[in-house]
Amino acid sequence: MGEVAISLKNVSKCFKRYARPVDRLKEILLPGKSRAEPFWAIQNVDLDIHKGETIGVVGQNGAGKSTLLQVITQTLTPTSGSLIVNGRISALLELGSGFNPEFTGRQNVFFNGRILGLSQEEIAQKFDKIAEFADIGDFIDQPVRTYSSGMFVRLAFAVAVNTDPDILIVDEALAVGDVYFQQKCFTRLKELRDSGVTLLFVSHDSGLVCKLCDRAILMDHGKLILDATPRQVVDLYEAKLLQKLDHQPSRVDIAIMNSTESLDASVAIRSEAVKVEFVRVLNESDQSVQSTFSDSEIKLAIGLFLLEAAKDLHVGFKLRNRTGEVVFESNTFCMNQSIGRVDVGSAIEARFLFKVPLLPGDYTIMVGVADGGIGRGGFERVWVLQESLTLKVLPNPDAILWAGVINLAPQFELHSLTPGLKQV
Repeated sequence: MGEVAISLKNVSKCFKRYARPVDRLKEILLPGKSRAEPFWAIQNVDLDIHKGETIGVVGQNGAGKSTLLQVITQTLTPTSGSLIVNGRISALLELGSGFNPEFTGRQNVFFNGRILGLSQEEIAQKFDKIAEFADIGDFIDQPVRTYSSGMFVRLAFAVAVNTDPDILIVDEALAVGDVYFQQKCFTRLKELRDSGVTLLFVSHDSGLVCKLCDRAILMDHGKLILDATPRQVVDLYEAKLLQKLDHQPSRVDIAIMNSTESLDASVAIRSEAVKVEFVRVLNESDQSVQSTFSDSEIKLAIGLFLLEAAKDLHVGFKLRNRTGEVVFESNTFCMNQSIGRVDVGSAIEARFLFKVPLLPGDYTIMVGVADGGIGRGGFERVWVLQESLTLKVLPNPDAILWAGVINLAPQFELHSLTPGLKQV
């Protein structure tokens, strides 16, 4: 490993939480007696991030992600523990932080640049590049208070990524802005990553974390519970999200997957209520296969044995590419289908039939089993969520030449235009 850029040793941050506003006043007027309850936003965090690494920070709302980043950027002082930062940090945290709403965009660029440690001359040299990246036109000379949230994040991101940071921290800022600007931001992040900048990236977009990051950490109730590959962290994060909907969490065990285990052992959620007997990919002749041609039709067969009765059984699957991006995910509940009630001791085989219009390569299939669909894609009980098998997609010799993620199989038409008419 290379030189450490950020090191946290047993870092904790505690806030005071008052039951009533008047308790805060009483504590000031009557010192010596605390009327507050301690709230530990982060607890005993140990983390080393090496220079040039891209780290994804994942967790549910209130897990401590933002507090962790504010401690690293030193806008918050830790209650205990030690923090070492080697390099200049540029951060996009809360929308609007570091900007004066009364200043113009131009003035805020210089103001932020000075905060980041740049000289007036250095900022002037970079200003045209920042303004071009932000692409907010004449608003660059208008007060920031007149900006929309999208314009605000454009300017803030442009400053953050064009001031030569050693460490860049982004906290969900890219959730704001149109798709074209987001694409430009991701391209710039990749450029910074490739140039050796250390990146900390907070996002609820699991696919983006898998695609962009070298490592990921999972925060839960203020504690760092997993530091592993992006895919391992994302799997456990999604399993915990599903468990929140489970009405009987004691019956479900969430396991951290070990990358050295076989796929059959890679279980994110397991339960004593159902046993997955097999997961197979079948060709058109119902033969079990491990590979298929792009654009071919296959069947995903899932064999289940019920150890507990299900009142409304559902199954689903998730297909991911080699970088961990979700290519497709659905289940019978989302498809308006239902297996219905299944008695204890029943053995069933559920099948999904679909085409594979995918780029040749290796894909993984995760299967899930749940009972009692509720709301929009939620379940009363989630019984199984496990990585089950790999599928190799081979080039189809009969297909058109194409590039991208999926083959849209486009049709082509040619129409003549009447002279003098413009095509709309």
